[in-house]
Amino acid sequence: MRPESLFPLFKPVTALPGLGPRLGKLVERLAGPHAVDLLWHLPSGLVDRRFAPKIAAAPPGVIATLTVTVDAHQPPPRPKLPYKVLCSDETGFLHLVFFHARPDYLARLLPPGEVRLVSGRIERYGREIQMPHPDHVASPEAAADLPAVEPVYPLTTGLTPKALHKAILGALDLAPDLPEWHDPGLMGRESWPAWRDAVRAVHAPSDTADVAPTAIARRRLAYDELLANQLALALIRRQMKRAAGRSIRGDGRLRDRVLSTLPFALTASQRAADQEIAGDMAADGRMLRLLQGDVGSGKTVVALLAMLIAVEAGAQAALMAPTDLLARQHLATLAPLAEAAGVDLALLTGREKGRRRQATLDALADGSAALAVGTHALFQDDVAFRDLALTVIDEQHRFGVHQRLGLTAKGRAVDVLVTTATPIPRTLMLTAYGDMDVSRLTEKPPGRHPVDTRAMPVDRLDEVVAGLARALDGGARVYWVCPLVAESESLDVAAAEARHAHLAEVFGERVGLLHGRLKDRDKDAVMADFAAGRTSVLVATTVIEVGVDVPEATVMVIEHAERFGLAQLHQLRGRIGRGDRASTCLLLYAAPPTDTARRRLEILRETDDGFRIAEEDLKLRGAGELLGTRQSGLPGFRLADPAAHADLLEMARGDARLALDRDPDLEQPRGRALRVLLYLFERDAAVRFLRSG
Repeated sequence: MRPESLFPLFKPVTALPGLGPRLGKLVERLAGPHAVDLLWHLPSGLVDRRFAPKIAAAPPGVIATLTVTVDAHQPPPRPKLPYKVLCSDETGFLHLVFFHARPDYLARLLPPGEVRLVSGRIERYGREIQMPHPDHVASPEAAADLPAVEPVYPLTTGLTPKALHKAILGALDLAPDLPEWHDPGLMGRESWPAWRDAVRAVHAPSDTADVAPTAIARRRLAYDELLANQLALALIRRQMKRAAGRSIRGDGRLRDRVLSTLPFALTASQRAADQEIAGDMAADGRMLRLLQGDVGSGKTVVALLAMLIAVEAGAQAALMAPTDLLARQHLATLAPLAEAAGVDLALLTGREKGRRRQATLDALADGSAALAVGTHALFQDDVAFRDLALTVIDEQHRFGVHQRLGLTAKGRAVDVLVTTATPIPRTLMLTAYGDMDVSRLTEKPPGRHPVDTRAMPVDRLDEVVAGLARALDGGARVYWVCPLVAESESLDVAAAEARHAHLAEVFGERVGLLHGRLKDRDKDAVMADFAAGRTSVLVATTVIEVGVDVPEATVMVIEHAERFGLAQLHQLRGRIGRGDRASTCLLLYAAPPTDTARRRLEILRETDDGFRIAEEDLKLRGAGELLGTRQSGLPGFRLADPAAHADLLEMARGDARLALDRDPDLEQPRGRALRVLLYLFERDAAVRFLRSG
């Protein structure tokens, strides 16, 4: 149960001052549904109103607070023109400008002949000095009520700064005094204020340093959030380790058959990962391991070897992919190897229907299908395995942490191996996968050629198309990836359709089109045509980012590359360079690129090390964007910035372990305070893993 002290903070936002149903919906979309979410909605800057010059000395473009005499009201001569109020001091005249004005309201606010303080942005319009829509108007007696410094918050359409700030002040009034969950030594060393004081301080900045991630109050709150995250992951991990496991050992006969079939020897890191996984499976506890490898590092082979350990031990294994397209790609890769091992491999996605689906369900239930590949359809209620011992989850960040535990329910003491081709910086690794052991594949399989990466302005498009014609004549196959127009699939699809029409005019029927809105069967047909060479150019959205494997493809064109993140560009580039021919990646950018875009393109040309690229991406974009909607399973932080607060993350990880070692059930005074912390950051699920939780 959530502690009673937190009840006020979990009131709906509509309980806050000034937020009815309409504004409440906007605030909910912006920050979240509860009052506490507004505490986590931090200022992005501040407005300083302390500059108080005379009118003649007020420079345009700055915020100023002026003391003026109201001279006259000037209603507009025609509708749609602004209402003006003429004011003055001994140095000159100021025009206050109002659009869509209510004259009666302005007459009361600014009575002619009276002195008023007006605060807002100064502008020049011809020879006039203007202040459009002053932020504040006050009488000299009420001057003390004018805020000298005001926080500026991220907004959404339809929500005014005043309404949001009023609601945030209401949420701050609800913040209770909470028991301190941090060690007194740490508090003293870092000079951190108490929790409630820190929350109040971040919402009352007095200068720009107070809104930076390095501000003392912000660091304290960031540490709170990181500690809640690490404590929750540690509890999940302990629960997994505590749950009864079983020892799964193979005799190597099936794996030897696969290894003898492969056209190459395993790399050193593949062999090391294979040994770590085999050791975990043989141990009595449950395996919870992440296999992280860059594009083309050979994760699928390592995963298959793990699955065959389960089969050699007389059990079953399943591999789950996030999309139908990826599941079928895995099937195509694994089927010949499974056949070499003499093992039946079943496919189950949402598209299998009727008798075919029933035959697969029967084969899984009676054990005749030892290996299964599919989407989350594998874990629907009517799917039963005879003896599932290992689940492999591909591209975990597409699923989210909370699903990990549910995936073990289809068998007895199921081991879990998670694989990802998305290189994740170490700081984010701790926040997303802190509950897991990690194996890394660091080499590329032998025979892979480095990709020649070049950047050029998008206005040289005609040259690129002419170059493609020459490449196609030489037998090349080409991906052409269209820009992220916005966070809008329909706009991305429109961009791809327009480029497809343009290239089809040049190359005719040799151009295919692939995007997320196509039906699954149509996607398969488009991919099959490209893989077989019936089409030579594949125009696509980022649907091809992960897992699409056509070794004959040797050219990748990424249009408006400046709109993509570094890690995503690296993923896309990884679709080529998979065969024995040299490959080229062309990054087309809108000139002139921003400094960030230029640095991004430089890094991509300098290196193909996905882990270095991921670290650079984190530095350039910050965690907020890296953990954005397109990588939804990674935890999004409200207060912590894993790039700016990397030192705090390491501290939080050690602190969480130490706290649980000393007080496993969080029953001592600090432990009980840490329970409050978990509830405060809505890690309720983790509290349930405490014996007395």
